[in-house]
This record gives sequence, structure tokens and C-alpha cells, in this order.
Amino acid sequence: MFSRIDRVNSLIRDEISIIIAREVKDPRIRMVTITSVETTKDLSLSKVFFSSVTEENKEELIKGLESASGFIRKCLKKNLVLKRIPQLAFVYDSSAEYGDKINNILKSLKDENAEK
Repeated sequence: MFSRIDRVNSLIRDEISIIIAREVKDPRIRMVTITSVETTKDLSLSKVFFSSVTEENKEELIKGLESASGFIRKCLKKNLVLKRIPQLAFVYDSSAEYGDKINNILKSLKDENAEK
């Protein structure tokens, strides 16, 4: 069963993804994928986890997202029916990089065993 906060997290994640894709014009925010959202129970803060195809300028991505956070909150308020629209804190999600690193290690171990 999903709790209310899980549904809110999913709703906010989907809506932010649409807003970034269609309405945010900041060139620093390209190829950004919203991976998950964690919102406090009182709806005061949402940590928005994101990843990007271009990993070289994480700081620029965060700056661009933080500068667009007011606009994104305004769009959320217009599109969602929530008592309170949370403040947004953007956090880079490095789980994809970590997964790639583990896959490379496993592949190298498999290659070593194949050589023996």
C-alpha cells in the first residue's frame, strides 16, 4: 500500500519532470532526469534527486535548478492541488554512476575468470 506522502512524491516528481522538459528555458538545465523525490510529512521541503547524461558540470546543473526553483514551485502551485507547495532542494543522484562502476568491476572479474 502506498502512503499519502508516497503519492505526493510521485506526483511532484512527474510534474517537475514535465515542467523542466517543457517550460524551463535555462540552458544549464539540459538532459536532466528527475529520479526521485523525498518530501517531509508536513510538506515543507522536498529533496529532488536528479541525474544527467552530461556529468561534467554537476555544480552548474544544481545552480541552474536552484535558480529555476521559484518558477518550478509557481508552476507546481498552478498545476497541483496541495495544501502547501514544499520548498525544493536539488540533490545530484549518483546511483547510476555507482551502478556503472559495479558493472565494470563485475565485467573485469568475469574477463579474468574467462582467461584462466
